[in-house]
Amino acid sequence: MDKTTLEGLFQQAIKREVEAGAFYRDVAERVQNPAVKKIFQSLSEEEQKHEEMLWRYHSDPSFYMKFKAPQDYKVAETVELPELKADMKPADALALAMKKEQQAAEFYQSLATMSTEEDLKNIYEELAKMELGHKHRLENLYVDVGYPEVW
Repeated sequence: MDKTTLEGLFQQAIKREVEAGAFYRDVAERVQNPAVKKIFQSLSEEEQKHEEMLWRYHSDPSFYMKFKAPQDYKVAETVELPELKADMKPADALALAMKKEQQAAEFYQSLATMSTEEDLKNIYEELAKMELGHKHRLENLYVDVGYPEVW
């Protein structure tokens, strides 16, 4: 894989993490519900860590960037993308976040599918797994908040 292609990949991935972090920070500032605010502040911090990880891998390719593919229960695929509102309920806020992570995973997976270079394909697949991990975590929270068990 040539250096220009690899550089473009990292710039693209880092840009997406920065944009996701900014989105989550913006939501945290706009919403009124303290639980929703806390969820989105945490997501913003996660995206910052992912950006730092990508920069580390970018500067040191020997850094091990390997993610375990989580079980995908496809909860995000069963809900519509909610509209961002200042008075969102926690379940709607989690639905919004998990849909965003689903879109990010699908984006990277489509790039992996289109890649003809094995190295590039592997990097895109790892980025897709990273996003699926976020989605998985949010889906678990969504099920806990959106469908609490009654004892």
